[in-house]
Amino acid sequence: MGRGYTVEESVEKYLTSLSAAAGSCKTGLLIGQCSAQKDFVVLAVKTPHRESEGASDSRRVLGPLDDIDADWVAEHARQVSRMLPGGVNVLGLFLITPPELSKEAQNKLKGLIFAVDKCISKSRLWDLSEDDVTDRVTLHICSKTRKAICKTYDVKDPKCSAKPADWKYLSCISSSWPVLTCSVKVDLQIPVTESSSEKCMKHGLGRWAKQIEAGLCLINGRPASDDSELLSGSKKSTKMSQQALQVQILVTEEDPVQRCSAVVQASSGSVHVRGTVHCRAYIHTNKPRTRHAAQAIKRDVVNTVSNRVEMLLEDLQMNEGGPASEQQDLPRRVFAPLPGSGLTVCDYMFPDETAADVAERLKEMLDWESAEEDIDTSVESPACRSASVLEADEGRDDGAAQDVPIESMTEPVKQQKTSQYYAGVAVAAAVALLATATSLLYLNE
Repeated sequence: MGRGYTVEESVEKYLTSLSAAAGSCKTGLLIGQCSAQKDFVVLAVKTPHRESEGASDSRRVLGPLDDIDADWVAEHARQVSRMLPGGVNVLGLFLITPPELSKEAQNKLKGLIFAVDKCISKSRLWDLSEDDVTDRVTLHICSKTRKAICKTYDVKDPKCSAKPADWKYLSCISSSWPVLTCSVKVDLQIPVTESSSEKCMKHGLGRWAKQIEAGLCLINGRPASDDSELLSGSKKSTKMSQQALQVQILVTEEDPVQRCSAVVQASSGSVHVRGTVHCRAYIHTNKPRTRHAAQAIKRDVVNTVSNRVEMLLEDLQMNEGGPASEQQDLPRRVFAPLPGSGLTVCDYMFPDETAADVAERLKEMLDWESAEEDIDTSVESPACRSASVLEADEGRDDGAAQDVPIESMTEPVKQQKTSQYYAGVAVAAAVALLATATSLLYLNE
């Protein structure tokens, strides 16, 4: 028996509203959450039109399926995955084709699903666990009869065959999903070299991600390391209200094994990531375990920091033309409610952007209209910097509270004395980068 998919009724309405032009195909993403017994699909979004599409008719002679740009479908999935909170992921793809292409559609979907998984997982800093589901869903819809065929592929097995899956629509499946929130304090100094700065950044963030994964997670003050039910203390009801759970993460700063195996390497500078980020995750109500909830919020912690660093590096590459300044603010995280559900999605807003820019991206990436007043920009405060930040830093008392703690970037990396730190309870975000000698990334607090 194949996997079962419980799908939000709004997804059915959305898919029904989509129509492909005669002789053409339409692709899109299926978004939701996996569980051991079944998966949940809460959102479907079509692949946006690419600006270069239609520029040449040379590709059209190959046929509608060949005209689908796998790289663009995968890139859209990567961009959308950045906008999802913890616990919510790209689960698969849908493809709408004319009836004469039904037989070839499954082969196309298989190629697309593997391309999407490869693109998303390429920059992932956390490891899959034994509990992670590696089946990805594909939904083929005939544009004439509207008949839908649901199948899954195991993305960890390139030679796998399609397996049939059950596709069932229900209403309000995510309206009561518990939401976990926490704010994590980040203080990283990553040595880099001129020849491989991006590789060094990923390695440094990867080591920090391991610390987060290994950290002790407290949900409403209770350890979440066991296999107990997350909602065991609440009344079992299909119409229960959404619960808000406060999370704290205790992290040991350095693995003793890594400390013993440390080596001395030459570097041309360092990147400093510092501040506090707001994190959010959702967990289904189908007998969720505390360890699954802890895993979802921890992965959101790692994702939101790595996403911002990636976005900054991409922005610097796109706007190259001169040396980067000593400090470049990273975008802060903002949230918008997902229509017809109890979930929110997120976006990242640079200092020179407004809620209107976020609403435009939501329309482009997720294909829905979001009012500017519905976008919550207050969860993380803007960066707060002054021109004399280095002068103030040199005379700073380490025990004093500061809005934006920054260390002198001319000093060598110092060994931290504390063996454990508390990651949680605060809100904000921003960062800085110096391209040549020493770099600073700080998250506003």
